[in-house]
Amino acid sequence: MTTLRDNPDHIYDVLGIGFGPSNLALAIAVQERTGRTPGDPFRALFLERQTGFGWHRGMLIDDATMQVSFLKDLVTLRDPTSDFSFLAHLHERGRLVDFLNQKSLFPLRIEFHDYFEWAAARLAHLVEYSAEVVAVRPAAEGGEVRWFDVVTRDPADPGPTTVRRTRAICVATGLEPHLPPGTALSERVWHNSELLPRVGELLNSGAPVRRAVVLGAGQSAAEAVDYLHRSFPDAEICSVFAKYGYTPADDSPFANRIFDPEAVDVYYGAPTDVKRSLFDYHRSTNYSVVDMDLIQSLSRTMYREKVRGRQRLRMMNVSRIREVGTRPGGVRMTVEFLPTGEREVLEADLLVHATGYRPRGLGDDLGEVGKLCLRDEEDALRVGRDHRVETAPNVTAAVYLQGGTEHTHGLASTLLSTTAVRAGEICGSLFARRGEGVPGPDPRTC
Repeated sequence: MTTLRDNPDHIYDVLGIGFGPSNLALAIAVQERTGRTPGDPFRALFLERQTGFGWHRGMLIDDATMQVSFLKDLVTLRDPTSDFSFLAHLHERGRLVDFLNQKSLFPLRIEFHDYFEWAAARLAHLVEYSAEVVAVRPAAEGGEVRWFDVVTRDPADPGPTTVRRTRAICVATGLEPHLPPGTALSERVWHNSELLPRVGELLNSGAPVRRAVVLGAGQSAAEAVDYLHRSFPDAEICSVFAKYGYTPADDSPFANRIFDPEAVDVYYGAPTDVKRSLFDYHRSTNYSVVDMDLIQSLSRTMYREKVRGRQRLRMMNVSRIREVGTRPGGVRMTVEFLPTGEREVLEADLLVHATGYRPRGLGDDLGEVGKLCLRDEEDALRVGRDHRVETAPNVTAAVYLQGGTEHTHGLASTLLSTTAVRAGEICGSLFARRGEGVPGPDPRTC
C-alpha cells in the first residue's frame, strides 16, 4: 500500500470521485478560480476508474442529438466568457460557422461527447484515470473528523492501493443501469447502455438476428428500437411497454423553467409535500418520455411497412414481460397483454432492457463515512443548498454530492441543465470553507 497522507503538503482540498460531466465542470471551475490567483495553494484531484474520459459511450448513436441546448454546456450558464464553452470548442475545431448554419440548439450526441473529451484533455493534470475508489475512511484528530482518506486502486491490477488525504470529497459517480428484479444479463440479454458495442459484436460475428425485443418506453428505448431496426434490416423489432403509446416529452418553454437555476432555490426551500407535487407535475419533462420527432419517425416507419405488407416494427403496448428464459442462441419470453391477460411466447435473438438508470447509493461510494451523514425523517440524506451533505457535529471534513439530490434540489440534479451553475456553487463553497471567501454577490459561486 502506498500512502500520501503523512505529509501535510499532500493533503488535498478536494478529491473528486468520478470524472463525468459534473466533476469535469467542477474541475474547470476550480482551474479558472485558481488561475485568477497565481500561486493559489488550493489542491484538487479527480479520480476516475475508467482508462479515459467516457460518457454513455454505449448510446452514442451517430444521428442521436442532445435533449438540452448547447448553451447548457459545462460553463456558459456560470460564465459565458469561459474558453471552455461548447462554442470555444467548435471554434477550435473549425466548425463554428458550420454548426450555426444547422440552425439548431441541439448538437449531435457524439459531437457533445467530443466537446467533453476536449475539455477533459485540457485538465489532464487534475485527473487520474484507472483509479477506482475502493474505500473512504474518516481521519480524526482530537475526536474531530478533519479529513477523509480515499483509497484507490487500478481496476486492472487489484493488488496495490494508494491512499490520499483530503479536506473534502465531491461524489459524482453518475447513474447505474436499472434492471427488473431477477434479470440475468448475458450475450443476448443487455441493458441499453451496452447497445453500440453489443450490436457491433453481433454484426461482426455474422450471427443472424431474426427478432429483437426492447423493453421500455423512454427516449433510450425508442432510440434502441430505431437503431436495431436500421442495423438488422431483416429482423422483426418488438417494443414492449406498459403504456398505450410513447409519451412525448414536455419541452415547452414554461415547463422547461423547472430546469432553470432559479428553480433550484424555489424547490430547495419548498415544504416536502410541495416538492413531491412539483416532481410529479413535471416528470413528463424527463422520465419515460420521447422526443416527438422520434415518435413521428417510428410511426411513419410502421405505416410504410403496413402499406408494403411486411411489418418489421411491432409495438407491443399495454404489455409486460412476465417470464424470460434461455434457448439455444437466444432467449424465450412470455409477454402479457395487460387488458385481457392474454400471453404470447416470443422467441428472440436478443432482449434489450431500456429500463433506465438510478443514482448509486451513497454507501456504495463512501462506506463507513456514510454513517457520519445525517438523514431526514424519510431516511433521505440531508443536503445543504451548497450541495454539501449535513454531517455529525464532530465532522468538519466535507462531503459534496453531484447527483442523487432530487429530493432536495429537484429534477435537474442528475441532468446537464444546471451542471455549470452547480459546479460554480460547489467551487464557491469549497473556497469559502477555506476562509478565503469568494468575490461577488453569491458566495456559492466561483
